[in-house]
Amino acid sequence: MEPRFANIQKPTLVQVIAWMTLASGIVNLFWGIGLAITVLVTIVGIICVPFAILPTVLGVFEIVYAAKLLSNPPQPVQPSTNIAILEIVAILAGNVFSMVVGILALVFYNDLVVKDYFARLNGMPAPAAPVVRVESAPTPEPVPGPAEPASTVDEPASPPAEETPGEPKSDRE
Repeated sequence: MEPRFANIQKPTLVQVIAWMTLASGIVNLFWGIGLAITVLVTIVGIICVPFAILPTVLGVFEIVYAAKLLSNPPQPVQPSTNIAILEIVAILAGNVFSMVVGILALVFYNDLVVKDYFARLNGMPAPAAPVVRVESAPTPEPVPGPAEPASTVDEPASPPAEETPGEPKSDRE
């Protein structure tokens, strides 16, 4: 009997995410151990050991997630934006490589091919592609003209009505 996900082809970007996450996990693992040992040497550093161990814990989570992405047949997993965000936050521990991997992972997770792959892998409907509608311009309708054609010859204006002489007007009224 063939596994359920055997016919799903992994896109290149998913493989890139998996390999970057694996490399970042290994770097974070060694970075966290080295940072913890360095911090333990100082008296003040003993208080800071929990913060130095955080890259090590992140490294373990990254390696486990990358193993799930690289497994054959693929396992149903969701895109891990939480790990990508924690990779970016790893800059607080001085790990620039992990920050770059986190930024790239977030960018790759937004690619339509990657979204479609994770949707198919998890049995969900594929995300709808944005629909671009191109509508033709409406045909212009004729503008109705005036009811009567305008005269091209100007008629002379009638003279103003003259007042007829009559009783003078008084201001007292």
